[in-house]
Amino acid sequence: MAELRLGPLLRYVGGSTATVWVEASRPCAVRVRGADGSGGEGRTFQVAGHHYALVTVTGLTPGTTTPYKVHLDGTGVWPLPDSPFPPSVIRTPADGDPVRLAFGSCRWAAPPADEKDPVGPDALDTLAARMAADPDGERPDVLVLLGDQVYADETSKATRRWLAARRDLSEPPGDEVADYEEYTRLYYESWLDPEVRWLLSTVPSCMIFDDHDVIDDWNTSAAWLADMRATPWWRERLLSGLMSYWVHQHLGNLSPAELAADPLFAAVREAPDGTDELRSFACKADADPASVRWSYRRDFGRVRLLMVDTRAARVLDEEARSMLDPGEARWLREQALEAPGSYDHLLIGTSLPWLLPHLVHDAEAWNAALCRGERGERWARFGEDLRRRADLEHWAAFPSSFDALTELIAEAGSGPDAPATVCVLSGDVHHAYIAEPAWPAGTGPDARVLQLTCSPVHNAIPLAIRLGFRFGWSGLARVLGRRFAGHGGCPKPPIDWRRTGGPWFGNQLMTLTLGSRSARLRLEQARGAARLDVVAESQLTP
Repeated sequence: MAELRLGPLLRYVGGSTATVWVEASRPCAVRVRGADGSGGEGRTFQVAGHHYALVTVTGLTPGTTTPYKVHLDGTGVWPLPDSPFPPSVIRTPADGDPVRLAFGSCRWAAPPADEKDPVGPDALDTLAARMAADPDGERPDVLVLLGDQVYADETSKATRRWLAARRDLSEPPGDEVADYEEYTRLYYESWLDPEVRWLLSTVPSCMIFDDHDVIDDWNTSAAWLADMRATPWWRERLLSGLMSYWVHQHLGNLSPAELAADPLFAAVREAPDGTDELRSFACKADADPASVRWSYRRDFGRVRLLMVDTRAARVLDEEARSMLDPGEARWLREQALEAPGSYDHLLIGTSLPWLLPHLVHDAEAWNAALCRGERGERWARFGEDLRRRADLEHWAAFPSSFDALTELIAEAGSGPDAPATVCVLSGDVHHAYIAEPAWPAGTGPDARVLQLTCSPVHNAIPLAIRLGFRFGWSGLARVLGRRFAGHGGCPKPPIDWRRTGGPWFGNQLMTLTLGSRSARLRLEQARGAARLDVVAESQLTP
């Protein structure tokens, strides 16, 4: 009898359709059945000995909430027997409804309930507990996870024990994951958490990777990549990371129409074993990153979300260094500017913040100049070492990309059909803040533009980060940053900006509530097993 190994995850929801992802213990037919007669079915596909399905559910009615069940080969497997949680549901939006979007990044899997959590309560666990206690209460319409869903390079004690029983940890990569099977262990550890499993079964989700989904500082520089490619274990690690990301995260980001048009999805499903097809795809993505697009667009009524790959799409040549390759940059521009007036809010999801504290921004721009050779070979070697040690790799470390994104945001936010808001959603930096840019007089956009940064969902916040980022916004830090920039010959950024909220430290989530030309922001921190405290709330539009 087939068993449910992982999931279900409710991924895409729109209008009358949805997608539900599962992993089963063996090949089988998967059926999702809604209480209102909606549903869908499909057979599992195989990758590396694992059996997955992504089922398209049809027949949903907009503006309704529909409980659903999952069957494998005709046997009900979800909800679980004796589940303490309410039924999983598919909530479809109605035209004109406000959109409630919760987001964050950086989540270590929570330890078992009988172990003390060294980094405090998990914000996703806490959100799930609150929703379960009040099934008819407020809940997000979509959960946006902005990177580091799993940590391939920072494994838990339980995973290290599992790895040690599988191979010799004295051999590289040691207690980090090495192959596809070990990546699946990370997803089991993270997504089998009871609260998170139920949460992901009943709230749609959008995801994008960041570095720890593969390795810290992934694609920091050409020199870094050359060093990694010289190690005997890197290639398998990267290919397995891309393959597991495609299966567990990327597929669910796509709409049913996009899935139907995806040749790789068709090839993997049609093959008796899709491992070779998927591995070939990952090899191509490694050899020619520009041949693959991980970025995607989701529309929620009159809210447009552009999720941008800021890891695999980089150009690393120091003379042409760019956060996005030309094709990716062109895609972002086209999506942001398509059909002006068709959306009220533009959200750009990028794991790495666009606007940082001024000291950090200037230090990254200075470092990029050093690595480019502006101060000679000796400084270039120093700059590369510093870049890796200090994680100097955000948008500011790609100055031409920073300027291009700034220009695009201004263009998208200007004119008679401008949206009410343009918000850049980011994570990565293990704290939360709000920053607001200012353009030179008479040149700024009509929309209100904000950098909204929120992390971690569940991770450590070292004292050095707290102190460094608090200082980074200060006037003294700004003067110091300009000295760095002057040493590197860096021009001033095309905009100025100021911090208008934070910094806030803790395990946390931000929620945007977006209506017709209205936007409200709330930041909540996990303070207990079922307690999310509001620490900041702001009306973003008049």
